[in-house]
Amino acid sequence: MQTSQSPLFVFFPFHHSDSSVQKPFLFILLILHHSVSLGFLNRTSLITSPLVFIFHSSPTTLLLLLSVLQQQQLEQQQSEMLSSFSTSHEEEEDPSDHHYHNQNPLASRRFTSAATHMRQLLINCAELVSQSNSPSAHRLLSFLSTNSSPYGDSTDRLVHQFTRALSYRLNRHTLHSFVSSAATATATATATVTAGASAMTPLSVADNTTITRPIICGGSCSGGGGAAADSEALQSSYLSLNQITPFIRFSHLTANQAILEAIEGHQSVHILDFDIMQGVQWPPLMQAIAERSDPSNPPPTIRITGTGQDLDALRRTGDRLQRFAHSLGLKFQFNPLLLNDPSSIALHLPPAIVLLPDEILAVNCVLFLHRLLRDDSRDARLFLRTIKAMNPKVVTVAEREANHNHPFFLQRFVDALDHYTALFDSLEATLPPNSRERLAVEQVWFGKEILDIVSADGDDRRQRHERFETWVEMLRSSGFSNVPLSPFALSQAKLLLRLHYPSEGYQLQILNDSLFLGWQNQPLFSVSSWN
Repeated sequence: MQTSQSPLFVFFPFHHSDSSVQKPFLFILLILHHSVSLGFLNRTSLITSPLVFIFHSSPTTLLLLLSVLQQQQLEQQQSEMLSSFSTSHEEEEDPSDHHYHNQNPLASRRFTSAATHMRQLLINCAELVSQSNSPSAHRLLSFLSTNSSPYGDSTDRLVHQFTRALSYRLNRHTLHSFVSSAATATATATATVTAGASAMTPLSVADNTTITRPIICGGSCSGGGGAAADSEALQSSYLSLNQITPFIRFSHLTANQAILEAIEGHQSVHILDFDIMQGVQWPPLMQAIAERSDPSNPPPTIRITGTGQDLDALRRTGDRLQRFAHSLGLKFQFNPLLLNDPSSIALHLPPAIVLLPDEILAVNCVLFLHRLLRDDSRDARLFLRTIKAMNPKVVTVAEREANHNHPFFLQRFVDALDHYTALFDSLEATLPPNSRERLAVEQVWFGKEILDIVSADGDDRRQRHERFETWVEMLRSSGFSNVPLSPFALSQAKLLLRLHYPSEGYQLQILNDSLFLGWQNQPLFSVSSWN
């Protein structure tokens, strides 16, 4: 449809205060506004031929009024959506009717009308926040907060976390106080979660197991009570994440299989593990090495250099691994490597790692490389080139399959919303609503990640997950070649899911010689091997 070429003259005393005169003008203004919205007119045509207004005020005033009307229409649409959601939400079934191991996880709540409405409202709210439209954003955040809960179904819990993150992006000055209070609250919420779930039975330390003095790379190891409480809550939630979801175990088992195959025939191996946490990855590998060893030969020697930012935690991890290695008759040595500044790793790493004669090096980067990214990838590429110069036998990489490093906030927000929707839905399908471990993982571990992705910017933002193809490009440009994972790695992952996480929603896929684990056709984690 084309606009009429005949000029339209509208005579109106714009300053008139009589409502009987104002109403016809508003009606005409509404018609013009919809003409602009439908593309029949543009804003310039409102003050140029063929559309001419003759009134007592300037054309600038008309454009201003049109902008106001457009904002009112946006708020009206939001109000209608809120009303629609309220109606559909009343028709939703009682969340208490959900039971452990949802029998039909593919019929996810995120596909219901209520979940769809809430997702769109979150995106609308993110748009308002990005536009610094505080009044409208606050109103929408208030509604989202009222209609979500950390104790409801997966949609309620997801909306609760993203609403909280948007609130702190809108009010950045309250972020520090939130982190402090959240550490205290989550430490209380997870107090009953067994912090030592992965600890081994204490045994005497034999002469062939040693723990060396820590190596400190960059910065100092200090922190107050609040930081300690936050760290303890994170450690506890990590153990819960490892127990109740397959993602960490899948990453560890697949990486271990690649390492085990790479070191075949070698008696001495040095494993460089970036961000070792509690070291739960290594007991299964130690056991596999011990079972493969020839009793007629000396026991294999394993050295692990574990990096982290908490010296006490590293020492506790080393003690547990020492005891377990002794129980298997393995020669073992643990080296704590304190890394407080990821950007300086490439500078400090070579002198900190010394290989012994006949010792081969395996480098393990499970959920680590994304922490080296900033607004560019220079630190990550320098790190990979440094690792390449150390000539490792194998490098294992596990990462999230998501793009949370997008420079544009809205794109990053939508990708994070989709990624964590799948994660929260997977928890809904395999855990009861009252699970304390589930609550700890959602509020502490995933909640901290969501808060970082949504509310932080610049160097303050740490969770910069990238998709698999990004890491492929970086690794290949640094001189690495992809090593295909063996069929046994896939069989092992299938067995893990069948025995411990029996849900139809989890799916495995081999792509580009790498293994992916996802939920309902959405890849969430990838593991690959390189040399």
